[in-house]
Amino acid sequence: QVQFVESGGGLVQPGGSLRLSCAASGFTFSSYAMSWYRQVPGKERELVATITSTGGSTDYADSVKGRFTISRDNAKSTVYLQMNSLKPEDTAVYYCNGDSPWVIDRFGYWGQGTQVIVSS
Repeated sequence: QVQFVESGGGLVQPGGSLRLSCAASGFTFSSYAMSWYRQVPGKERELVATITSTGGSTDYADSVKGRFTISRDNAKSTVYLQMNSLKPEDTAVYYCNGDSPWVIDRFGYWGQGTQVIVSS
């Protein structure tokens, strides 16, 4: 079945960088656009970035545009999120999944996420 294993989070100072990874399995990874999401306790999950199945096109939330970069390696079934110039408001648990509610429902799975804390 579908699984996502997110990693790479941690504690970083404002202005710092982190690179998140999400290893996917259980489906034909190269056929699906993928997204990164983040969630703060008490708030709804927020879409952060999306990449098409081939990696040829990307899209970002306004709050991270110019600071975050999404990429993928279809040979490794892995999607990445390079986060630069981090701000305290980027603190959240980060998850990867499909790019639409229909795909997310079809996958039927959320990983454990990876915690990012931006603090001095």
